[in-house]
Amino acid sequence: MKPTLLILAAGMASRYGSMKQIDGFGPNGETIIDYSIYDAIKAGFGKVVFIIKEEFLEDFKAIFEAKLNGKIETDYVFQNFDLKQFGIQEEIYREKPWGTAHAILSGRNAIKEPFCVINADDYYGLDSFQKMVKFLTTEASDSNYSIVGYKMGKTLSDFGSVSRGVCKTNDAGYLEEITERTQVYKKGDAIVYEENGVEYPLEFDTPVSMNFWGFTPAVFKLTEELFRTFAIENKDKPKAEFFIPLIGENLVKTNTASFKVIPTDSQWFGVTYKEDKPIVQESIDKLIKEGAYPENLWN
Repeated sequence: MKPTLLILAAGMASRYGSMKQIDGFGPNGETIIDYSIYDAIKAGFGKVVFIIKEEFLEDFKAIFEAKLNGKIETDYVFQNFDLKQFGIQEEIYREKPWGTAHAILSGRNAIKEPFCVINADDYYGLDSFQKMVKFLTTEASDSNYSIVGYKMGKTLSDFGSVSRGVCKTNDAGYLEEITERTQVYKKGDAIVYEENGVEYPLEFDTPVSMNFWGFTPAVFKLTEELFRTFAIENKDKPKAEFFIPLIGENLVKTNTASFKVIPTDSQWFGVTYKEDKPIVQESIDKLIKEGAYPENLWN
């Protein structure tokens, strides 16, 4: 059974200023999602599931249905505020959805096979998809999951600080913990993160999470249990978010599951800021010139 690609595309991109999930970056208006799906098909994925807001459905279908027809199976699931589906009867006010781990739960009825999760607005590179398919088809189990570890120096923006989940691994290459560094940026030839006004150095090769995770469907039940607890504990914090690293942290600490950190040399790029767009376009043009992609992706 081929694994499934689950794409997180329900966010509103507040810093970017528009729906960057369906913004065009390729020479024919291709989105970053297009390149991810193209790589996923090439690597051996059999289905793509989009997690979106229900009001985005027609926009997504208009962009992706015709080009993907006959190439890969597609499905759409909605991230919403309904807590009763998780057995939470209490009314809890929210200003925005509950975050990426909550988004994963939206796919629990659509996915019955090993799957991976990625962000809609991040470019990950073919190498990462190939390594993830290999893991999902040969190593994944209900107690053995994975995360792709990118080199810190290959994930930064030239236009501001970024948040990165720094991965600490054991000697066998398995995750011990993820530490969120919220102010990471280039400083000359160095990379630093800032905490309480103090700068600390980071190595170029430091493995970081870019939200590229590999799971089996067993993670849905585990996540639902964690989410119920999180939602009640944070009912008075309307901006609290239930992130995927919280799943990883809990499963590792409780010895419920391990996470293999899959190293990659792939260059990550994405669009955090509006100013990132021309850089992403240049990066895609360069990849096309190098032969990684055809100029017209789907024809």
